[in-house]
Amino acid sequence: MQQIGRDRGKSPTDRLSRRRYLEVTAAGAAAGATMLGGLPLERAVHAQGSQIIKLGLIGCGGRGTGAAADALRADPHTKLVAMGDVFRDRLQASRRSLQTLFGDRVDTPEERCFLGFDAYRYVIECSDVVLLALPTFFHPHYLKAAVEAGRHVFCEKIHAVDAPGVRMVLEAAELARNKGLSIVSGLAWRYDTGVQETMKRIHDGAIGQIVAIEEICNTGFLRSVPRRPEWTEMEYQLRDWYNFFWLACDLPGLNMVHNLDKAAWAMHDEPPLRCWGMGGRQARIGPQYGDAWDHFAAVFEYPNGVKLFGYCRQQDGTATEISDRFYGTEGRCDLLRNRIEGKVKWQYQGPPCNRFEQEQAALLRSIRTGQPINNGLYMARSSLMAIMMTWAGYTGQVITWEQAMASNRVIAPKRLALDADPPTKPDAQGNYPMPTPGLTRFE
Repeated sequence: MQQIGRDRGKSPTDRLSRRRYLEVTAAGAAAGATMLGGLPLERAVHAQGSQIIKLGLIGCGGRGTGAAADALRADPHTKLVAMGDVFRDRLQASRRSLQTLFGDRVDTPEERCFLGFDAYRYVIECSDVVLLALPTFFHPHYLKAAVEAGRHVFCEKIHAVDAPGVRMVLEAAELARNKGLSIVSGLAWRYDTGVQETMKRIHDGAIGQIVAIEEICNTGFLRSVPRRPEWTEMEYQLRDWYNFFWLACDLPGLNMVHNLDKAAWAMHDEPPLRCWGMGGRQARIGPQYGDAWDHFAAVFEYPNGVKLFGYCRQQDGTATEISDRFYGTEGRCDLLRNRIEGKVKWQYQGPPCNRFEQEQAALLRSIRTGQPINNGLYMARSSLMAIMMTWAGYTGQVITWEQAMASNRVIAPKRLALDADPPTKPDAQGNYPMPTPGLTRFE
């Protein structure tokens, strides 16, 4: 860990081997001590009235900066007091942006700006509420560490890239429940007023019994960060993390998870039985796209016979659409249009809202009222659905919920350091190894 503008000497970086990851996840008890080291005793925060709530941001990219801004807007009695990131330039840019917007409510002097893979430890120590917005690989570890230290947490989606990470999220959620702490997920559509009102009517039977769900998330290309010669392979992948499975869980983890989560919500968050699917890479070709695919399709089957059809694509020049449609025995629903047609005709007429501010407002309100919010169950289950969709495409096999939940597959570096090897590396031509349906297996 380093502090901006200061030479504090070398601090140990985290060492996270595959074996240790599995041991921590399976045991559940040792993770906090392993990840947190010498943090002080837990300090659960229950601010009331106009008491200042201290925010700490871990992950200072665009989404992290946005989450901090949303939290500061959502409650005037909040301050950002600590920031952490692996990269100095990203932290400094985020701090400048937030200070321009919020002035002295961004109280992040150099001694509370932390760099490195262990920066999260010091941000947690300084904060009442921890905002997590990093490459997905880190989310379950930092979530668990923050809860063990007695902090409330906002955790951006997706919440894990593998089943051991999902189990860690569930453990953290249970621990938070026992401690009276709030965990709010970045699956922000759950906090959109129009979507909430529409979903209430779905659950009340406005379209009868759901028989099929169609989820579409088709867009153009996402970003690709140009490689710089001074970067190590690890630094390049961390900066371009959208394009590497071990950091992002491919397209189902990056964006389709929002659609899968809305479908899961409609199904009362009951897990599906199984999933099969397909996908590949046709347009986003070349080393600059890492090992990410550019299209997936999957079918999830539920115990009551309902089928969820999911499609996602990122190809420039193709038709774009983001939609959630539910078909029932007595009607149909276009969720994002807040519209129900059939036996019941209904259209939401309320004002629009900023769902990103709404989720932060809900988190901070839960702290002030002493009524914790815990999104742990649905954030874990929706993440596992995204993992299933990814691996159904990678393998060409049917993946059951039980098989996915019991998996011990972990793709992780042997150690976390900018000079360490990431778990996937390019060949002599710069190309990254890709999964092959029919040959690649899910374990």
